[in-house]
Amino acid sequence: MNALIQATVPVLASLDFAETQAFYTRFLGFHTLLQAPDYLILARDGAELHFWRCPERRLAENTSCYVRTGDCQALHAEFSARGLSLAAPTDRPWGMKELYVTDLHGNLLKFGEQLP
Repeated sequence: MNALIQATVPVLASLDFAETQAFYTRFLGFHTLLQAPDYLILARDGAELHFWRCPERRLAENTSCYVRTGDCQALHAEFSARGLSLAAPTDRPWGMKELYVTDLHGNLLKFGEQLP
């Protein structure tokens, strides 16, 4: 029997669930799957991001997650059209094109696509 790992789901810090929810839905196109008093789950295109209520900003500011995508340039265009000011995606020496988004609380999302 082979055990499968089906997905990884980052759990990020949120200082304020209402601010987190507004940022991710407005600028990044996520929708809410669950909002509990101490936990928030957002989703988009089959990917989930989970958030726990955290009172310490330094924890969020030292956290990141990597999100695989097929088209960083298209995400950049979409996020920009939604009003988010971002640097353009950059080719990295490890064979990935990456787009970086930092949320309101300091969590860094690295969107990456494989370079040809």
